Amino acid sequence: MADSLVIVESPAKAKTISKYLGRGYIVKASMGHVRDLPKSQLGVDVEQDFQPKYITVRGKGDVMKQLKDAKKRVKRVYLAADPDREGEAIAWHLANSLNIDPNESCRVVFREITKQAVKDAFKQPRPINMDLVNAQQARRILDRLVGYGISPLLWKKVKRGLSAGRVQSIAVKLVIDREKEIRNFKPEEYWTVTAHLSTGKETIEAQFYGYENKKTELKKEADVEKLLAAIKGKRFIVSDVRLTERKRNPSPPFITSTLQQEAARKLNFRPQKTMAIAQQLYEGIELGKAGSVGLITYMRTDSTRISDTAKEEAKNYIRKTYGDNYVSKGSKGAAKKANSQDAHEAVRPSSVLRTPAEVKDYLKRDQFRLYKLIWERFVASQMAPAILDAVTADIQAGIATFRATGSKIKFQGFMKVYIEGTDEKKQEEEKFLPALEPKQTLTKKKIDPKQHFTQPPPRYTEARLVKTLEEKGIGRPSTYAPTLDTIQKRGYVLMEDKRFVPSELGEIVLAMMEEFFPEILDVTFTAHMEEDLDQVEEGQIDWVKLLAEFYKPFRSRLSVAEEEMAEVEIADEESDEVCEKCGKVMVYKHGRFGKFLACSGFPDCRNTKAIVKSTGVTCPVCHEGEVVERKSKKNRLFYGCTRYPECDFVSWDKPVPRPCPRCKGLLVEKKKKKETFIVCTKCDYEEEKN
Repeated sequence: MADSLVIVESPAKAKTISKYLGRGYIVKASMGHVRDLPKSQLGVDVEQDFQPKYITVRGKGDVMKQLKDAKKRVKRVYLAADPDREGEAIAWHLANSLNIDPNESCRVVFREITKQAVKDAFKQPRPINMDLVNAQQARRILDRLVGYGISPLLWKKVKRGLSAGRVQSIAVKLVIDREKEIRNFKPEEYWTVTAHLSTGKETIEAQFYGYENKKTELKKEADVEKLLAAIKGKRFIVSDVRLTERKRNPSPPFITSTLQQEAARKLNFRPQKTMAIAQQLYEGIELGKAGSVGLITYMRTDSTRISDTAKEEAKNYIRKTYGDNYVSKGSKGAAKKANSQDAHEAVRPSSVLRTPAEVKDYLKRDQFRLYKLIWERFVASQMAPAILDAVTADIQAGIATFRATGSKIKFQGFMKVYIEGTDEKKQEEEKFLPALEPKQTLTKKKIDPKQHFTQPPPRYTEARLVKTLEEKGIGRPSTYAPTLDTIQKRGYVLMEDKRFVPSELGEIVLAMMEEFFPEILDVTFTAHMEEDLDQVEEGQIDWVKLLAEFYKPFRSRLSVAEEEMAEVEIADEESDEVCEKCGKVMVYKHGRFGKFLACSGFPDCRNTKAIVKSTGVTCPVCHEGEVVERKSKKNRLFYGCTRYPECDFVSWDKPVPRPCPRCKGLLVEKKKKKETFIVCTKCDYEEEKN
């Protein structure tokens, strides 16, 4: 008969842990939080030291009954929620609901779900850490005060269903500020001049550098004409060749934000999806005879620290698989950041010996792809730097200096396993230069001047916005994914070509927030608040005092806004479309997945239509309809015929409005390794998109 009850959050985690603990333990799942603030009211007594009014979460009555019944049958209860503030708070709420003294050694913490880690954790139970609990309570109450203070104002002054929050407001502000930069951007002209030169056997490209070895910019066409006149009839002579060896170090293992960023770049995962799959890998996957195994360490972390045991296992694996020269000779791991909690390890495989190839058959496709990414990043972080030979050649043509550069990988090091992705379109590639000697004369093949214009800063992708929030100290690992989801659900931002664009609603709400609640949108203020919450966790700041210092001026601002904030009516933008059901004009509205058409006769007529975007391509199947851009129920772009359902043509690839030059078939755009090609759907014709 079992003499101990262990409570975790999820059934998957319960199943994995139960296998490790054996018959002496009953393992049950609380299914997340069992108590929370009520949704129908503020639930915080601001006059009595911000005391929260917790109630049992709706739908958790049966769960609590099962846990109470299980508790009666055992001598001892262990609370084994996740190893962070949220997990500590869940444990505290469970202790209160089950009449467990939080000062008893009832709390068990492990950061990876492996047999050894779990058994070691149960040897060292501890009391509930009230500093961690108070940090979570302070954040929850702070967000409740802001949300339940400002949201009703927005409902009253703008429209129902809106919300405001500390982190989400900053995220919206970042998107809108970037859009303003783009709108105000004034492109500047500049030119490049490339010399195509021959050694007699090979051709190289050299870019104009400057005059007499001093860097010179070509800002207008007249500058180019001056350069062309200066090099006319001149010989191109190699003046200097420099060979340098440079090291390229591997990236540290993943933290939450970098995992979300890299999964977005390489796997096209949204942050919410990344975290959901990582949770599955952490809690346990059935590996045949081995049973349920936690494949990765805890995925909500801002620390790149890894255990000595994990380092040693990784280095032994690298030594055996690739050779001793591939093993890092130093300690890999980035320095702790100023705002890092450093509560637990980086995201890594629980055992590097479980290679992606060995577990592939047990994982779903997306689980495998994410596990492979985490495994490769961790292994690479423990490998030796890559060594590259870089060559720079200066070439004189009269007083003009041209420069050719090239690099060659001398030793792959960590690059044999993994190379970090970038937000840019092109990855860094090897570029070879033939052997060149000083005073060597090169033959001019062609001089190629090109006009360019500076580009505005890019709009935020989800990965880039997560990175910016992290760099500015806004939010914490657990907040990034839900924040990005919320600002889209509220209609404050839209996604266009996988980048954030502010909506009219978002700009209106932000302007009102900036006028009446500037501190909520102050990046420095919000980042400082995160630091204060960290100090509550460390027992250095009293959480009630922290809330009091924030709430007094905030309440004053609420009173002013209640009186002075003007009501705003967002008029619907009329379209040229007529509702086929009632004949009224259709208007543009904003939804979770962007703009759509709705009948202006709502609520009498509830007709809605997706906005279709023309591609200028005649349907290749029926030759009558037009191919238009549409969105699937999962918000994925596809292309279909306007005569659907009579014609069922559909394509996930964007059609090109010209026929194949070989067979007159349909051309579409396809991406290959971040490059876009135009390929024919009938023959093997292919060209690179400019």
